[in-house]
Amino acid sequence: MRYFLKKTNIKKGEYLQIYISEYKRDIGSRNRCFKSIGYISEIKDKGIKDPVAYYQAQVKKMNEELEEKESSEKAKKIGNQSPKRYAGYIVLKGIANSLTFFEKAVRALSNERQFQYDVYNLMMALVYARATFPASKKKTHEHIIPLLFEKVDESSYSQILSCCEYIGSEYDKFISYLTTSIKKTYGINSSETYFDCTNFYFEIDKEDEFKKKGPSKENRNDPIVGMGLLLDKNQIPIGMKLYPGNESEKPKIREVISSLKKENNITGRTIQVADKGLNCARNIYEAINKGDGYIFSKSLKKMSDRDIEWFKGLDISNWDIVYEKDSNGKNIEKYRYYTFTEGFNYSFKNDLGLNVTFTANEKRIITYNPKLRMKKILEINKMVDKARNLCLYQAKKDEFGESSKFVNFVTDSGKKARVEIDEEAIAEARMFAGYNMLVTSETQLSDRTVYNIYHNLWRIEQTFKMMKSYLDARPVFVSSLNTIKGHFLICYIGVVLERLLEFNVLGSSFSFEKIMDFIHDFSLVRMDSKNYINLLTSNDEVGEFLEKHLSPEITNYIITPANISNFLKLKLNKRLDGFESV
Repeated sequence: MRYFLKKTNIKKGEYLQIYISEYKRDIGSRNRCFKSIGYISEIKDKGIKDPVAYYQAQVKKMNEELEEKESSEKAKKIGNQSPKRYAGYIVLKGIANSLTFFEKAVRALSNERQFQYDVYNLMMALVYARATFPASKKKTHEHIIPLLFEKVDESSYSQILSCCEYIGSEYDKFISYLTTSIKKTYGINSSETYFDCTNFYFEIDKEDEFKKKGPSKENRNDPIVGMGLLLDKNQIPIGMKLYPGNESEKPKIREVISSLKKENNITGRTIQVADKGLNCARNIYEAINKGDGYIFSKSLKKMSDRDIEWFKGLDISNWDIVYEKDSNGKNIEKYRYYTFTEGFNYSFKNDLGLNVTFTANEKRIITYNPKLRMKKILEINKMVDKARNLCLYQAKKDEFGESSKFVNFVTDSGKKARVEIDEEAIAEARMFAGYNMLVTSETQLSDRTVYNIYHNLWRIEQTFKMMKSYLDARPVFVSSLNTIKGHFLICYIGVVLERLLEFNVLGSSFSFEKIMDFIHDFSLVRMDSKNYINLLTSNDEVGEFLEKHLSPEITNYIITPANISNFLKLKLNKRLDGFESV
C-alpha cells in the first residue's frame, strides 16, 4: 500500500488528488481516491505558490510514516494474552438463558449481601470457563475467563475466591433454585430417581472436619469428600449432597430424596434406583414408609447358605432369554433371567438403638449375562495369578491389594504368619461371575422393565465420569469448607447444563464427550474489526448438527460480532429438531 499525488486536467483547470494504491491477493492492484485536494488555481489563491511540490512533500511524508508503521507491525512482539477467544460455551449459555428463575433467584439472594461484583455473572463465567478449559481458580482468573468471547466484568482473584466461598455457603439453596428452574422450563419426571455416590480426593495429608480419609474410588490414601447425586427419570441431575469422606453413603439417599421432595413440592410416588452399595434394610423401610418404591441390586454371595444351595440347584436352561442382534444381524443371547415374588423379612436398629423388623413383598430377578461373565472371569483369573505369585515369597498383606480376597493369612502358634491360596473363595467367585440379583418393590412391573430401569444407572456413572474427567473436579486445590462446596457447585451446574443440552435439546443425538469436545474446540481469532476466523473443523459432528438445526453461521469460516451476539442471546429450551429461536 502506497500513496501518490494525481493531477487531472478538467475544464476548470488542473485538479489535485491524493490516491492510495493497494494490492489484494484475489483481485490484484487497485487504486482509489484517498483525499481530494482541489484546483491548483484555487490552492494558489490560498497562498501556496507551488501546490504540486507542496503536496508531493506531504505524500512523501505519509509514505514514510506508513513504512515506519509497517516496519513496527512486522517487529511487533507477541502480547501476554492470546488473540484466541473461546466461544463453544454459547450452547451452555443458551441453556442457562432459558433458566430464568435460577438467575432471578440467585440475584435476589446475593443482593442482600451487596457484593462489589455480580455474583451470578461471575459464577456462570466460572462454570463456562471450567467447561471450556478446566484449571485452577488462579489460572482460570488469569488465562481462561479473559479469553471467553463474552466480556466478563473485571474481577480480581480474591473476588473469584469470595464468589466460590459465598455460593458454597448457600450451595443447597442454589441447587434447589436450579432444580425448580429446570422444573419450570423443561419439566422433571421424579417417578423414577437414580442415586449413587462417589468421592473426590485432595492432594494433602492433613484431615479436617470435612476432608476425611475413607474408602477412595481411586484407592488413594488422601483425604476425600463424598458426593451423592440424584437423577430424575430423564437422567437430568436434580439433587446433590456433599458429606465428609469417612461417612457412610447409605443414609444419603434418604436425605437427598427427602429434601428434594420437600423443597420442590414433589408429592408423587418415587421409585428409588441405586446399586448394591446403598441397599440396606433402613433404606427399604424408609422408602416403603414414605409411600415410595425401590429397585436395588443385591449380591448373590451374601445370600444365606440355604439360599446358595437353592441357587446352585436352579437349572439355567429353563430361564427366560433376551436376545440382541450382533454386527452380522444374528440373534445372540444378551441376558437370561429367573424371577420370583414373595415376602422377605428385614431388621435394623433405629436411631434409638431399638430393633425394627418388617416384611416387604418383593420381586427378585436373578440375571445371567454371558459377556459380563467373561469379563468377570478374566478379572478373577488376573487377581488369582497375582495372589499365587505373591504367595510364593510370602508377601505382606498390604501388597496383595484387591487380590487379598483370594488368600488366607494363617498364624500358627509360635510360628511366623504364612499366606495360603483360598481355593474355596476362588471357586465361589467363579461360580457367581456373570450373575446378579435385582430386588424391587414394584411387583407389577414386568421383569424386563425392571432390568432396563436398573441398567439406566450407567448414566449416573457417566455423569460422575464427566465431572471427574472433563471438568477436572479432582484433585481439589481449594481448602476452606465453603470454597470447596462452591467448587463442586460450579462443577454440578456445568454437568446440569450439559445434560439438559444433551437430552432435552439435542435429543441424545451425541455423547457427552462429543459435546464437550465441541465446547472446547469452537474458538475464534480476530481477523479485523469486523470479522473473526472460526477454528472449528469441518469434521465436528456437533457443529454440523447445530449448523443445520440452530444457526447456519456457526460453521462459517468467517464469523461476525453480530453472529456471536445472536448466539449469546439464544434460549435453548426446545428440541432442535423442531427448534424456533426465542
